[in-house]
Amino acid sequence: MRMKILFTLTLCVMYTLSFSQGREITGVVTDAESNDPLIGVTVLVEDTGTGTVTDFDGRFTVTAETGNTLLISYTGYSPERVVVGTEDNYNVQLSFGSVALEEVVVVGYGTQRTKDLTSSITTIKSEDITKTPSSQAMQALQGKVAGMQIVSSGTPGSGPTVRIRGIGSFPGSGDAAPLYVVDGMFFDNIDFLNNNDIASISVLKDASAAAIYGVRAANGVVLVETKSGSYNQPAEIVYDGYYGIQVAQNVLKLANAEQFTDMALESGSEADISFIQNAMQRYGRSRINPNVPDVNTDWYDQILREAPMQNHSLSISGGGSNATYSIGGSYFLQDGILDMKNEYERFNLRSKVDYKATDWLTIGGNMLLSNSTQYAPAQDAWFRAYFAVPIMPVYDDMNEDAFPVNLANAQDLGYRGGQNPLSSTLFNNNRLKRRNLVANFYLQVDLIPEKLTFKSSYNHNYLSYNARNIDLPYFIGNGYQNPNSSISRTYENRSNQIWDNLLTFTEDFNRHNLQVMAGTSYRDEAWDQLRATGLNFPVDQEEAWYIDQAETIPVDNVGDNGARQYGLSYFGRVAYNYDHKYLLYGTLRADGTSKYQEKWGYFPTVGIGWVASQEDFFNVTGIDYLKFRASWGELGNDNVPASDGARTTDIITTAIDDQLVTGTTSLSVFSYLSWEVVEELNFGLTSYLFDNRLSLDADYYIRDTKNAVIPVENPSIGGTVRKNVGVIRNSGFELALNWTDNFSQDFRYYIGGNISTLKNEVVDLFGQAYVDGGSAEFRQRSIVGQPLLAFFGREVVGVYQNQAQIDADPVAVANNLEPGDLIYRDQNGDGEINDDDRVILGSYLPNLMFGGNFGLGFKGFDLSVSVFGQSGNKILNRKRGEVIFTSDTNMDADLAINRWHGEGTSNSYPSSKGIRKGWNQRLSTYFIEDGSFFRIQNVQVGYNLKGADLGSGMPDIRVYFTAERPLTLFDYNGFNPEVATGIDRQTYPIPAIYTAGLNVRF
Repeated sequence: MRMKILFTLTLCVMYTLSFSQGREITGVVTDAESNDPLIGVTVLVEDTGTGTVTDFDGRFTVTAETGNTLLISYTGYSPERVVVGTEDNYNVQLSFGSVALEEVVVVGYGTQRTKDLTSSITTIKSEDITKTPSSQAMQALQGKVAGMQIVSSGTPGSGPTVRIRGIGSFPGSGDAAPLYVVDGMFFDNIDFLNNNDIASISVLKDASAAAIYGVRAANGVVLVETKSGSYNQPAEIVYDGYYGIQVAQNVLKLANAEQFTDMALESGSEADISFIQNAMQRYGRSRINPNVPDVNTDWYDQILREAPMQNHSLSISGGGSNATYSIGGSYFLQDGILDMKNEYERFNLRSKVDYKATDWLTIGGNMLLSNSTQYAPAQDAWFRAYFAVPIMPVYDDMNEDAFPVNLANAQDLGYRGGQNPLSSTLFNNNRLKRRNLVANFYLQVDLIPEKLTFKSSYNHNYLSYNARNIDLPYFIGNGYQNPNSSISRTYENRSNQIWDNLLTFTEDFNRHNLQVMAGTSYRDEAWDQLRATGLNFPVDQEEAWYIDQAETIPVDNVGDNGARQYGLSYFGRVAYNYDHKYLLYGTLRADGTSKYQEKWGYFPTVGIGWVASQEDFFNVTGIDYLKFRASWGELGNDNVPASDGARTTDIITTAIDDQLVTGTTSLSVFSYLSWEVVEELNFGLTSYLFDNRLSLDADYYIRDTKNAVIPVENPSIGGTVRKNVGVIRNSGFELALNWTDNFSQDFRYYIGGNISTLKNEVVDLFGQAYVDGGSAEFRQRSIVGQPLLAFFGREVVGVYQNQAQIDADPVAVANNLEPGDLIYRDQNGDGEINDDDRVILGSYLPNLMFGGNFGLGFKGFDLSVSVFGQSGNKILNRKRGEVIFTSDTNMDADLAINRWHGEGTSNSYPSSKGIRKGWNQRLSTYFIEDGSFFRIQNVQVGYNLKGADLGSGMPDIRVYFTAERPLTLFDYNGFNPEVATGIDRQTYPIPAIYTAGLNVRF
């Protein structure tokens, strides 16, 4: 009830503020060539902040005075300026042109026109974001931003992994995720935002663009602007919603009962053969093949399901001559494709108000309340399903001692593990509730009209976590049971406050254009956490799932923790250009923090640009605009912990002069850490060609993390401690091309694409030969001149085919090898195969990414298609590699079909017997696979129907159908080739999504 009252009062206030007096100016904006009305054209009254957009008939209404100038702009068209005279109605025609150069781009603490940029910035508009049905807005950017890698996640409510221009931090030392800035507030992710609430997302890729954010900007910056109302715009009510189905695609085929039986018999293992016999005795023989048990379970089919997904949003926006407003709510629900309590639900409310209190004072603010509940999947279900033998059913009535359901147990057949994945899906209930309140308030004072402004803004994000993890009791067999129910609760609160003060001076004289900005930023970050665990609580009713109902509360599992950090920053920016031809851009930020021993860091940047096409001597047919730009800058990463290691004191007893003496020894492996600093060079060009139909952006960058935190060996006492002494380089080339044109009056189209390369390289390891990562069995190694944490192992060159080949090879004879075993390359030529023959086998980072988009429009119909792909990355198929820990499990069908089972049958996969041998279980190219793929990312078909065609007072309606990820082509033996770390052990599948949507605009 309180929320309804607040919502009603807010609407009343907004409508009251929207009333104003003034002379109304009306008009119609049309295409100069076709004379068709243009929808959504921006009409601004210059120097007043007043503006609106055209409706479906191209009409607009604004309040202006005689002598004011109307700036009329629209994507793909050259802007027009109209001086208001004595007339009240104006007809304006726009010609196709380079309006993109006049567009305003969001940069740190301000905006710039595209034509004045010296930095590498890519902006994605709302219409491209909302095409993607997803709980996470960043998913919509996959394939759309050159140099940005987005690794999808299939888990409901989980965001994708985002990397901008590679990784500069040693994994585990610093987060590689970018900084997210939403309307001035800093975030680690934007999972709380609904796609429909976002007006634009700008990606600041190079140091020149991002350095204004200083110590948080090392991994790039993502600026998010939420939707606002417009001045002199009547109230507009918009509903947008869709409903769809998620379908698992490229489901990994597992070995069926016949394939599994054949491999067990081929292995020569008496135990494996006896397990097959036990299955036939327990479940009978197949009528099709009496040598195979009468059970053929596809375990992935048992745990997968089709899952619904829906999103609904409702917004009201508008404004008068002195105020704008935007209010909305949204509801999102996504079930997971894992067949268990696995879903994500989110409800959002938002409001945004700007009010011109006087000619010199503007105030405003926005608030967002996000309330979400996530039921996390039992991720180990994927792992267990991969290994569960197909000759065992899901349920077994003969397993009478099992409870609460008669799940089948592989131990009853003789296997060591129970294997049944339903023990994970049926007896886990992990819930996470998030409450996120984001508030922003500001005031802006025009100290000198149109020249000097002061803006003070306060941002506060309050985030509350309430996590409850439930493990229910069950019994499937001895050693495969959970006798005690357990409940874990975690309560965590996070508060992040930022107070910014900006002073901006703007001056244009003759052909000189200057903007100077200086500011301060104060931040206060705090968090606290309380956690506990209880055992043996009432499980029959969820109302009793609380720790105070538990019989036992282990003291060791009770924790109370918290921290608080402060920061103060000073920053400034100078943006100058002469006649928009010669460009200069520079920033400096000084960051002070309570986190590190070193309290202050300084992050400068400078950018220059030259618009060659503005020169009198430039006269190149087909090139309408050409700008060269270059920048240098430094930025920081404060995700690095403040220290590493420990000081310890040990009591020892030793003999001195035949007497036992007790004493202490002190040992210090302590290292103070500081932020990592990235230095980046960027060279680029921006061009428009062929009457501005073709746009081109190209960049080459070199990005060095010069004091990366890496493990350093302590030769005197052993072990390692992390220090700021490494150097990691990322470099690459980025190219984006976009073409827009019309075939005829009713037929329009566009096509575009981007491509980017990445070379990730370790430059310095503080004199160490290498730094190891991963595990001893699945080694990753960082070597100077090679990628960070590359896979490191043996190179397979074939499979021994016959005994003669074995006898002719001393290595095979020395290791008692047989036909069907792998042949490794002797890298150093010493006649032996050992750890000295390991080499770099590839990196999980792609060295090439590309994206493309294509669209057609004919009258009210439209079609858009986007594609995405990458190559050069490798994936460790650890599922297969886990055979080193147990050999009595199933495997994928590809391995079963392509295994060596006789001379000439395979020269890359070992035999059934060889799979179980240590020689073939070493990390090698057999386990490292190509992660390249090509995907049709999104296909949308829509139809727009104008309300005027339906009758007076009818809304504009759009009906659309979307297919997200309908087709992915790849060779990797897994559900999908998108694996964030490159190690696939139990990756949640990424589904295809098919939706039908409706947009209604009043």
